[in-house]
Amino acid sequence: MGRITSFAALIGMIKDKASQGKAALVSSNPTSKSLSFHLSVLRATTHDPSTPPGNRHLDVLLSAGTGSRATAASAVEAVMDRLHTTGDACVALKSLIIVHHIVKHGRFILQDQLSVFPASGGRNYLKLSGFRDEKSPLMWELSSWVRWYALYLEHLLSTSRIMGFFVSSTSSTIHKDEYEEMVSSLTNTDLLREIDALVGLLQEVCKIPDVPFCGGKSLADKIIRLVGEDYVSSVNELYTRLNEFKDRSNILSFGDRIELVCALKRLETCKERLFVIFRGIWKRAWIDGFWSLVREVKGMTGCLEDSYEQVVGIGKRGKGYESARFTDRLVIGYADAVRFSSGRFSSVDRFNYPVSSQTTLNVL
Repeated sequence: MGRITSFAALIGMIKDKASQGKAALVSSNPTSKSLSFHLSVLRATTHDPSTPPGNRHLDVLLSAGTGSRATAASAVEAVMDRLHTTGDACVALKSLIIVHHIVKHGRFILQDQLSVFPASGGRNYLKLSGFRDEKSPLMWELSSWVRWYALYLEHLLSTSRIMGFFVSSTSSTIHKDEYEEMVSSLTNTDLLREIDALVGLLQEVCKIPDVPFCGGKSLADKIIRLVGEDYVSSVNELYTRLNEFKDRSNILSFGDRIELVCALKRLETCKERLFVIFRGIWKRAWIDGFWSLVREVKGMTGCLEDSYEQVVGIGKRGKGYESARFTDRLVIGYADAVRFSSGRFSSVDRFNYPVSSQTTLNVL
């Protein structure tokens, strides 16, 4: 717990103690699993801006993935209830961090419950586009992080639906050779659709707010680290698909080339911003190899690069997403959530590249 610096911080600490004490009394019933998850959520989402959710509490919530579907649903419901009933920026950010951890480290049964919550689905999935915490300058600054992070996670979930698996998930693996063979079996339309979604995700990464100076840096650093791992996974996915298009360069139609040019132009607008955000996290040589491939694939389109705006119009592929007006393509609900059982990845698992602060990926 950080040092109390204001009356608002004191009130937040009192709220944490009171809500946790009440939950502890109610959850003392050993058969009340859902209340146990509720207590873990409360302990992981305190009002303290100096501490991100603890691993111990995250592990309790992730353990819901080893139980029944009802157990997983209880854990996700506890997180979402906390997220949607708080007006505190720190609590909201920590709740979103838990959501991100479920996407990355949760088992499928837990991820699946997240992907279909709430039952009605619909626009503004996480309902935070208008979030404002005006208690202090710090809370006001962190409110912009809440709005951006919620929108980013919406993009991550929708991209995962398009890809057919949870991007950056560590819960399953597949041999790299088998995965590349699977990618090579995709049609050009499927490949372009997936590239478009991945580029859109990276464009949303570029909108990340500046790190707060007056506090909350530990929360921002935690989020940047999680998003950075998604960035690595997205680049890996793009690398495989761009290599596939390089192999198909002689058989691409004019329309496919135009689509590819549009996606690559959008991707290039992200380059410098991504480098600034993740400077010092990933070795420059690794990412330079990826951008070299982008230039190479773009080179095969010839003069289309100079004329694509006249052919398709500026901004046709642009994504002006805002959480409160999520496009129909990105709506997540029971009708079109991330589903694997009927998709092309139904018979295989995903491979992943493990990421740590000392790890450099050797995939490029």
